[in-house]
Amino acid sequence: MTGNNSMKVIFLGTGTSTGVPVVACDCEVCKSYDKRDHRLRTSVMVKINDHNFIIDCGPDFRYQMIREKVEDISAIIFTHGHRDHIAGLDDVRAFNYVLNKTVDVYASEDVMNSIRREFPYIFTEKRFFGAPQLEFHIIDNQKFSINNIEVTPIEVLHHKLKVFGFRIGDFSYVTDASFISDEEKQKLKNSDILVINALRKSKHISHFSLDEAIDVINEVKPRKAYITHLSHFIGLHKKIEQNLPENIFLAYDGLTVEINHSM
Repeated sequence: MTGNNSMKVIFLGTGTSTGVPVVACDCEVCKSYDKRDHRLRTSVMVKINDHNFIIDCGPDFRYQMIREKVEDISAIIFTHGHRDHIAGLDDVRAFNYVLNKTVDVYASEDVMNSIRREFPYIFTEKRFFGAPQLEFHIIDNQKFSINNIEVTPIEVLHHKLKVFGFRIGDFSYVTDASFISDEEKQKLKNSDILVINALRKSKHISHFSLDEAIDVINEVKPRKAYITHLSHFIGLHKKIEQNLPENIFLAYDGLTVEINHSM
């Protein structure tokens, strides 16, 4: 797809697998009245003209769709098969029913296996009444297109698990990463907007720390960067963001970012 296209990115959720507030936690972040400290499980919606592409649908997917008043989706693209990124897939059936359509799903073979384990009734030979109606497309680390819109996978490591980030036009998205090879970093360069994960300030085995995420941002040099997949250990949104470099921001649920570059 070429030419100037309207692109918006809506942060459906920016929290880690527990969400924030964390159940039974009384830390200052979990008790915060600042809505930016309230984080659903991580997901984004990329709006290009009349198309809505969802990257990951975790256990908060239903509420995220209602909150953003989403009336149609073009496809769901999965980064990996952990439950906080796939558990909302059953709620896609609302789009099947209301719009009388099958929803396209793009995922690696490993993610497909996770979906089969989590939702076996989707794959029965005889259709299980009420199961989501999905058209699955297997992807690997090669470019693919959805409705003539090119998507570039970016292979990263979540500890030892291979996870896909994605680049669509000048927007790049990486979540649940603790390592990105030099070769894959090349795909992130010259991004207008980069979204990247940082779980907390201190080092973690399977996620970037805040400083590690900033190091990647400084290396690939996007115009702006947003940090996502944040735990309550990151600290209060207001305090952390005021100490970040001027082109780096903490994402928050409901944030909309416009990208007005050609694709």
